[in-house]
Amino acid sequence: MSFIQTPNRPEITLSLVTDLIAEQFPQWAHLEIKPVEFSGIDNRTFRLGEEMFIRLPSAKGYAPQVPKEQKWLPILAPHLSFHIPEPLAQEQSSKNYPWNWSIYRWIEGESANTLVIDDLHLQLFASHLAQFLNELHKIDATDGPHAGLHKYWRGAHPSVYDAETRSAIAELRDIIDERSAASVWEKAISSKWSQNPVWIHGDFASGNILIKDGRLAAVIDFGCMGVGDPACDTVIAWTFLKNESRKVFKSHLALDPDTWARARGWALWKASFELVALKDKTSPEAVQKQQIINEILNEHEMVTTNF
Repeated sequence: MSFIQTPNRPEITLSLVTDLIAEQFPQWAHLEIKPVEFSGIDNRTFRLGEEMFIRLPSAKGYAPQVPKEQKWLPILAPHLSFHIPEPLAQEQSSKNYPWNWSIYRWIEGESANTLVIDDLHLQLFASHLAQFLNELHKIDATDGPHAGLHKYWRGAHPSVYDAETRSAIAELRDIIDERSAASVWEKAISSKWSQNPVWIHGDFASGNILIKDGRLAAVIDFGCMGVGDPACDTVIAWTFLKNESRKVFKSHLALDPDTWARARGWALWKASFELVALKDKTSPEAVQKQQIINEILNEHEMVTTNF
């Protein structure tokens, strides 16, 4: 058995997963199991045969996401035009692995963050992303899971990360416009979602979006799903979309200006937090984070000036 316990994360190996399948799903023990190339951080993902995949939480904090996905994904799926993961089985913890884990039906497609998409296709893609969110927001949110640690406060007010964001802005003062960034943040936390809670994905990022034949095929990884303020799900407007595609995305979403202000706040928090964590502030990744921040600040300046 290859299970190795570390302080916060077990080592999830092919040997461990093979043993778990043999122990709990012997009817599938003959199927080939292989790691997925882009497995993710919150969960480790393995292909099971040709039609299924396995997801195991990589740390204790991600374990509550398993029963949440099992319960709610089948409820959301009929209301959406695009594929989302279909749970096939959930297994309990065992002596070899401490948390629940899931088996899902395999979805064909390539991760959006691994592909080069030209501007024209990106505009069509942006409209599909907006369509997905619009459909998600219309689903009855009664009894859906509200913001909390189980989804890292997605759907909550951005002020939950107030201290962290202010600290990041101050630390980055030499490479970003500190005053403008502070203005973006103040505007974000001064507004609130005044409507009823809506369903949110919680981690609506390019790495969780699959493309097939140049079109949006599926949205995956709903571990941070819940109900609340949709502003957090619009961060992709700056982290993936650009220029005309960003305009298309925003024009197709029925969101008010205050929600877009909170969206810029969420995007600023994410980019600044990630930039602070990078030691080399001249690396390509760091330059990309700075570009995201600059575009957020420029947009905020345009909105403020026009207002």
